[in-house]
Amino acid sequence: MKLGLFTVLFSQLSLDEVIRKAKPLGIQALEFAAGAYGRPSHVDLNLVNNKTAAKEFMSKLEGEGIELSALNCAGNVLHPNREIADAHIKAFDEAIKLAEVLGVRTVINFSGCPGDSDTAKYPNFVTTSWPPDYTDLLKWQWEEKVIPFWEKKIKFAADHGVRVALEMHPGFVVYNPETLLRLRDAVGPNIGSNFDPSHLFWQGIDPCVAIRALGPAIFHVHAKDTKIYLPNSLQNGTLDTKPYQDEQRRSWIFRTVGYGHGPEFWTDFISTLQIIGYDGVLSIEHEDSLISLEGGLAKAAQFLNQWIIKEKLKTIWWA
Repeated sequence: MKLGLFTVLFSQLSLDEVIRKAKPLGIQALEFAAGAYGRPSHVDLNLVNNKTAAKEFMSKLEGEGIELSALNCAGNVLHPNREIADAHIKAFDEAIKLAEVLGVRTVINFSGCPGDSDTAKYPNFVTTSWPPDYTDLLKWQWEEKVIPFWEKKIKFAADHGVRVALEMHPGFVVYNPETLLRLRDAVGPNIGSNFDPSHLFWQGIDPCVAIRALGPAIFHVHAKDTKIYLPNSLQNGTLDTKPYQDEQRRSWIFRTVGYGHGPEFWTDFISTLQIIGYDGVLSIEHEDSLISLEGGLAKAAQFLNQWIIKEKLKTIWWA
């Protein structure tokens, strides 16, 4: 495995500055934003129209010993507001075409979430099967919106030699292993998971159990932690709409790797990825409101470098 970084935390810095910060921390791969929710990118998205410049860009990364692990185009391609959906779909299409030009295999997105009808203005994330209105709505969303869209988009990605890694995230129709596998069964194996344990912890999902359930459907991995504050969660549960900056009253917040769960979890996490055959990148994503960007990144990298398996293991003698 390789240690990587999702570079949005340093969006105010140049790529050269990001590399200078990343390399001393043992980071060997970078993941770049590529549109949708408007996050700045460290790759020129116009490279899709200039193959010579794209080749030079990749040569520069290779010269620095850096791999480009994925393009992240996280958005809501199923948003009921047509203007928003069209903008996110356009960004996604461009990211797929750019990935082909750059020779990058994986583009990351969310599954999206439709509204409750063709005239809806806002997404409607269903979290219960009763009253029966919600069961009917969920059926309509999947049959009329989710599966038809992703059938076409996965074919488009495959035609460009790219696979799509969906991040399981509440608020979107794919938020856990069951919904990820449901969509994968419906549209084919070119769709998989950008596995981020931080969104699973607070749902009560054991990430290591989830890894075993998904197996080869895991295309990319984010390294981000979550701290659950038991007094708040025992009182109010973990469905929490308070701002992330309201750390004192929230039931959970995102933390730097190691600050939500210790070595016992993260060593098992890495080993379980190894067991199912994942040999890709652990891409650090920093969203910890209690630690500075540089401090959080350094802590995460130092912590993971103790446990990450950086070489494929040879067959053991008794096998």
